[in-house]
Amino acid sequence: MKDIQLKNPQKVIIIGASSGMGRELAKFMASRGYIIGVAAPQEELLTSLHNELPSPAYSCILDVREDNACNKLNSLINQMGGVDIIIMCAGIGPRNPDLLFAIDKQTIDVNVTGFCAMATTSMHHFIAQKHGHLVVISSIAGIRGNDTAPAYNASKAFISNYLQGLRKKIAHENLAIDITDIKPGFVDTAMAKTYTKPFWMISAHEAARHIFNGIIRKKKIVYVSPRWRLVAWALYLAPDWIYNRFE
Repeated sequence: MKDIQLKNPQKVIIIGASSGMGRELAKFMASRGYIIGVAAPQEELLTSLHNELPSPAYSCILDVREDNACNKLNSLINQMGGVDIIIMCAGIGPRNPDLLFAIDKQTIDVNVTGFCAMATTSMHHFIAQKHGHLVVISSIAGIRGNDTAPAYNASKAFISNYLQGLRKKIAHENLAIDITDIKPGFVDTAMAKTYTKPFWMISAHEAARHIFNGIIRKKKIVYVSPRWRLVAWALYLAPDWIYNRFE
């Protein structure tokens, strides 16, 4: 698939840009002329990324779990003079086979509460400026539950359902805002290395290319890579007695 390039550069903020898909997406879009703002809690990683990006580029130390996360995102938006696209890549997925609440709470704090904080802040900005595009990384994992990481799969289902609700709000209120739900399969990141039998693994750079092309086309749902759509259909249709047999 040939990458699409925009004639007029847009402003984009990537939350969770210090590593993995977020980092690759920041470099990928910057190389295509986008004005980039990057946000993440890891200052050293964020600084090194900022130094790799062509000017102009903006950065913000932001942890989605903190009470001031919304204010920090608004400050970054204002610093950039408004933005056209906000991409949420922040997320964690620790395994929790022993069902320890402390582990589940960490997942919920980032993937649910932190996501909601960033999504609502983004929407308020887009509604005020009368246009925008919210892009969020959910996961194929959100389609069905998981026995060793139940909070992770549930959190990704929450994200997709919430985005569907935002899409319905946009339709009812006739708003010029796009919502894109990115559903990756296995991508070669630190999180994927916790799985014992990953398949159809792609690099973070390749994932960034698929995500970028989905954003350009303003698709509602993007499977990364596209063949994971087949797995999604299978997961939706499989009865429990079949699904429960797989690890």
